[in-house]
Amino acid sequence: MSLFSSLSISASGMTAERLRMDVVADNLANVNTTRTPEGGPFRRRRVLFTPGQNSFGAALGAARRGGAGTGLGGVQVAGISQDTSAPRRVFDPGHPDAAPDGYVSMPNISTVTEMVDMMTATRAYEANVAAVQSAKHMAMKALEIGR
Repeated sequence: MSLFSSLSISASGMTAERLRMDVVADNLANVNTTRTPEGGPFRRRRVLFTPGQNSFGAALGAARRGGAGTGLGGVQVAGISQDTSAPRRVFDPGHPDAAPDGYVSMPNISTVTEMVDMMTATRAYEANVAAVQSAKHMAMKALEIGR
Protein backbone atom coordinates (compact mmCIF):
# COMPACT_ATOMS: atom_id res chain seq x y z
CA MET A 1 0.00 0.00 0.00
CA SER A 2 1.43 3.36 -0.98
CA LEU A 3 1.47 6.49 1.13
CA PHE A 4 -1.06 8.18 -1.13
CA SER A 5 -3.53 5.28 -1.03
CA SER A 6 -3.43 5.25 2.77
CA LEU A 7 -4.05 9.01 2.79
CA SER A 8 -6.90 8.53 0.32
CA ILE A 9 -8.51 5.89 2.51
CA SER A 10 -8.31 8.11 5.59
CA ALA A 11 -9.61 11.09 3.63
CA SER A 12 -12.64 9.11 2.46
CA GLY A 13 -13.33 8.11 6.07
CA MET A 14 -13.05 11.69 7.30
CA THR A 15 -15.39 12.93 4.55
CA ALA A 16 -17.97 10.24 5.35
CA GLU A 17 -17.82 10.90 9.10
CA ARG A 18 -18.16 14.64 8.54
CA LEU A 19 -21.37 14.03 6.58
CA ARG A 20 -22.56 11.74 9.37
CA MET A 21 -21.94 14.52 11.91
CA ASP A 22 -23.92 16.96 9.72
CA VAL A 23 -26.86 14.54 9.57
CA VAL A 24 -26.77 13.99 13.35
CA ALA A 25 -26.70 17.76 13.90
CA ASP A 26 -29.68 18.12 11.55
CA ASN A 27 -31.56 15.45 13.51
CA LEU A 28 -30.84 17.20 16.82
CA ALA A 29 -31.85 20.58 15.42
CA ASN A 30 -35.22 19.15 14.35
CA VAL A 31 -36.03 17.16 17.48
CA ASN A 32 -39.16 19.30 18.07
CA THR A 33 -40.18 19.95 14.43
CA THR A 34 -43.77 18.85 14.03
CA ARG A 35 -44.45 20.33 10.59
CA THR A 36 -42.32 19.80 7.46
CA PRO A 37 -42.87 20.74 3.79
CA GLU A 38 -43.56 17.04 3.07
CA GLY A 39 -46.22 17.04 5.78
CA GLY A 40 -46.10 15.54 9.23
CA PRO A 41 -43.25 15.58 11.73
CA PHE A 42 -39.55 15.53 10.87
CA ARG A 43 -38.20 12.04 10.19
CA ARG A 44 -34.84 10.94 11.59
CA ARG A 45 -32.14 10.53 8.95
CA ARG A 46 -29.19 8.12 8.88
CA VAL A 47 -26.11 7.94 6.65
CA LEU A 48 -25.48 4.62 4.91
CA PHE A 49 -21.86 3.65 4.25
CA THR A 50 -20.50 1.13 1.76
CA PRO A 51 -16.95 -0.10 1.20
CA GLY A 52 -14.96 1.87 -1.34
CA GLN A 53 -13.65 0.51 -4.63
CA ASN A 54 -12.48 -2.80 -3.17
CA SER A 55 -13.98 -4.40 -0.09
CA PHE A 56 -12.01 -5.90 2.75
CA GLY A 57 -13.18 -9.36 1.69
CA ALA A 58 -11.76 -8.88 -1.81
CA ALA A 59 -8.41 -7.71 -0.42
CA LEU A 60 -8.31 -10.63 2.03
CA GLY A 61 -9.12 -13.09 -0.74
CA ALA A 62 -6.33 -11.65 -2.91
CA ALA A 63 -3.87 -11.94 -0.01
CA ARG A 64 -4.88 -15.57 0.59
CA ARG A 65 -4.23 -16.39 -3.04
CA GLY A 66 -0.76 -14.95 -2.67
CA GLY A 67 -1.39 -11.78 -4.63
CA ALA A 68 -0.85 -8.33 -3.26
CA GLY A 69 -4.33 -7.23 -4.28
CA THR A 70 -5.19 -3.67 -5.07
CA GLY A 71 -5.65 -2.56 -1.50
CA LEU A 72 -8.69 -1.17 0.20
CA GLY A 73 -10.68 1.67 -1.27
CA GLY A 74 -11.86 3.42 1.86
CA VAL A 75 -15.51 4.14 2.46
CA GLN A 76 -18.24 5.73 0.37
CA VAL A 77 -21.58 7.20 1.31
CA ALA A 78 -24.32 5.06 -0.23
CA GLY A 79 -27.02 7.53 0.69
CA ILE A 80 -29.06 9.09 3.44
CA SER A 81 -32.11 7.15 4.52
CA GLN A 82 -35.16 8.29 6.44
CA ASP A 83 -36.44 6.37 9.41
CA THR A 84 -39.85 4.93 8.61
CA SER A 85 -40.96 4.13 12.16
CA ALA A 86 -44.10 5.74 13.49
CA PRO A 87 -43.73 9.17 15.08
CA ARG A 88 -44.12 9.60 18.82
CA ARG A 89 -47.51 10.81 19.97
CA VAL A 90 -47.51 13.31 22.81
CA PHE A 91 -50.58 14.66 24.56
CA ASP A 92 -50.48 18.47 24.22
CA PRO A 93 -53.92 19.90 23.42
CA GLY A 94 -52.57 23.49 23.32
CA HIS A 95 -50.06 22.77 20.54
CA PRO A 96 -50.93 24.32 17.15
CA ASP A 97 -50.42 20.96 15.39
CA ALA A 98 -52.50 18.94 17.86
CA ALA A 99 -55.10 16.58 16.45
CA PRO A 100 -58.71 16.87 17.65
CA ASP A 101 -57.95 14.25 20.33
CA GLY A 102 -55.16 16.49 21.74
CA TYR A 103 -52.20 14.39 20.60
CA VAL A 104 -49.29 15.82 18.61
CA SER A 105 -47.12 13.69 16.29
CA MET A 106 -43.51 14.39 17.30
CA PRO A 107 -40.33 13.35 15.47
CA ASN A 108 -39.03 9.84 16.18
CA ILE A 109 -35.66 11.18 17.39
CA SER A 110 -33.95 10.14 20.61
CA THR A 111 -31.46 12.72 21.84
CA VAL A 112 -29.45 10.00 23.57
CA THR A 113 -29.17 7.94 20.38
CA GLU A 114 -28.11 11.00 18.40
CA MET A 115 -25.46 11.92 20.98
CA VAL A 116 -24.06 8.37 20.86
CA ASP A 117 -23.96 8.57 17.05
CA MET A 118 -22.19 11.92 17.31
CA MET A 119 -19.59 10.55 19.71
CA THR A 120 -19.03 7.52 17.47
CA ALA A 121 -18.57 9.72 14.41
CA THR A 122 -16.17 11.97 16.33
CA ARG A 123 -14.05 9.00 17.43
CA ALA A 124 -13.99 7.56 13.90
CA TYR A 125 -12.93 10.95 12.52
CA GLU A 126 -10.17 11.17 15.15
CA ALA A 127 -8.96 7.67 14.26
CA ASN A 128 -8.66 8.69 10.61
CA VAL A 129 -6.74 11.83 11.60
CA ALA A 130 -4.38 9.65 13.65
CA ALA A 131 -3.85 7.38 10.63
CA VAL A 132 -2.96 10.40 8.49
CA GLN A 133 -0.55 11.62 11.16
CA SER A 134 1.09 8.18 11.33
CA ALA A 135 1.48 8.01 7.54
CA LYS A 136 3.00 11.49 7.55
CA HIS A 137 5.39 10.53 10.35
CA MET A 138 6.46 7.35 8.51
CA ALA A 139 7.08 9.33 5.32
CA MET A 140 9.20 11.86 7.21
CA LYS A 141 11.25 9.06 8.81
CA ALA A 142 11.74 7.44 5.40
CA LEU A 143 13.08 10.72 4.05
CA GLU A 144 15.50 10.99 6.99
CA ILE A 145 17.02 7.59 6.08
CA GLY A 146 18.41 9.07 2.88
CA ARG A 147 20.52 11.67 4.70
